[in-house]
Amino acid sequence: MDIGTISIVVLVGMLALLAIGMPLGFASGFLAVVVMVMKFGPDLLFGQFGTGPLNILAQRMYGLCTDYVLISVPLFILMATLLERSGIARDMYDSLTRWLSRTRGGIAIVTAIMAIIMAAMSGIIGGEVVLLGLIALPQMLRLGYNQNLAIGTICASGSLGTMIPPSIVLIMYGLITETSIDALFKGAFVPGFILGAAYIVYIIVRTRLDPGLAPLPEPSADDMPPAEKKRALATFVLWIICGWGGMALAHALMIETQNAFGVLKPDDYTPYGLSSVAIYGVMFAGGLALPWLAFGAKTVRDTWDMSKGLIAPMIVVVVVLGSIYGGVTGITEAAGMGSVAVLILIIIRGEFSYKLVRDAMMRTFRSTGTIIWVTFGATALAGAYTIAGGPTYIANLIVGAEMPTLGILLVMMIIFLFLGAFMDWVGIVLLVMPVFLPIVLKLPPEEIGLFAPLADAHSFVAVWFGILFCVNMQVSFLSPPFGPAAFYLKSVAPAHITLPAIFRSFMPFMTIQLIVLTLVLFFPELTMLFR
Repeated sequence: MDIGTISIVVLVGMLALLAIGMPLGFASGFLAVVVMVMKFGPDLLFGQFGTGPLNILAQRMYGLCTDYVLISVPLFILMATLLERSGIARDMYDSLTRWLSRTRGGIAIVTAIMAIIMAAMSGIIGGEVVLLGLIALPQMLRLGYNQNLAIGTICASGSLGTMIPPSIVLIMYGLITETSIDALFKGAFVPGFILGAAYIVYIIVRTRLDPGLAPLPEPSADDMPPAEKKRALATFVLWIICGWGGMALAHALMIETQNAFGVLKPDDYTPYGLSSVAIYGVMFAGGLALPWLAFGAKTVRDTWDMSKGLIAPMIVVVVVLGSIYGGVTGITEAAGMGSVAVLILIIIRGEFSYKLVRDAMMRTFRSTGTIIWVTFGATALAGAYTIAGGPTYIANLIVGAEMPTLGILLVMMIIFLFLGAFMDWVGIVLLVMPVFLPIVLKLPPEEIGLFAPLADAHSFVAVWFGILFCVNMQVSFLSPPFGPAAFYLKSVAPAHITLPAIFRSFMPFMTIQLIVLTLVLFFPELTMLFR
């Protein structure tokens, strides 16, 4: 049978099976068998096992599911579930609230900042939306915040785990396309934080234009006077400088010690020297000593009371992202270190229990099992369609339309947005990327972006396109009718908040996401700043 007919059968079959409620993994697996039978005939199913196209398909699935980096997925999920069930996130929310409670829209800003930090800790979105719905939504509704603003802030910022490293979406994209996950993490850093910052700017501007959307809470006897809060903020900034200097000092001493004992070759390290060690040492000591000398012990104690809830999350962020960006470990090892760090923090905080660990493990097993089943089915379908000649057919179809480079990319973005409204991101990256990415790699790099930043960096095209895909998936988490973020929030929201009301509240935030998508599409250099 010709590949055009097979393509129509796959498209119609997938829509029909999803419409009747069949899980994506099973629907994809069933269609994979259908494609193979249509291409090679029914005798294929009764041939010798381990030979021919079926063997190629089995090797593809085995290779993907035994990739070492895939181990990081359950580890990051475990880290997220441990954070969700411990009091670490709640303490972080309380600390941020103390800093911003007297700011217009402060609780919504706190929610967005908390979501950014949690995204940088685990890269999982379902748990974030549920957790923010349990902690932040009642608080904002109690203070009289506009319901649409509260819901939109929680769901939009809670889905930032898709973009901000360590993102599970980026990990799966890297596995499927054989793209450097480290390069993807570095490339997604700036666009992810631009998106988070855009949410915060929107909240600030919107609440200034219409103060009734976010009333200020009544003054309390516990409120810190503005002058003291400024001194506390200065102390907190000095502590951050101290912490950064301490980490840099430890890294410099480690490198210089290894070099002194001949562990590293000159080409394997960046020499620091005694001057660098001295600078980092002064930063570390100054950050500790200056607040005591400049502001006194009371300000230091007040700063600690306001900020102690941020210590544990920052430790996790440093362990995970610091080890990856610092070149200390790979993605999988960083995920393991992060999980162990969260577990140690839970033990230190006295929250460790058999039930907590068991619940976290069970949720990890369920989430990982879902991803693996979808991976099995979608990989089988993508492999069968590839063997049948599908990618070449789609490529010729798109290229034959004689559209300009920007037109081809816009068509792909529209397809991503459409599929994102009906399918899970795992299925999209497994099914569509093997077809789309080869087409993108063949596009003239000098025609990508307004200023052609990829003309001399053709190898970076796959990284840029992966980040572009992640921004699309940001939109998909809010897109009706099956936007997952709405259903996550509905599971913990008060009964009077309906699904249509939740989806209506997404509109301004989806507009922001589309603006950021446009920026990344026209300005790929945003993804190249840490290349």
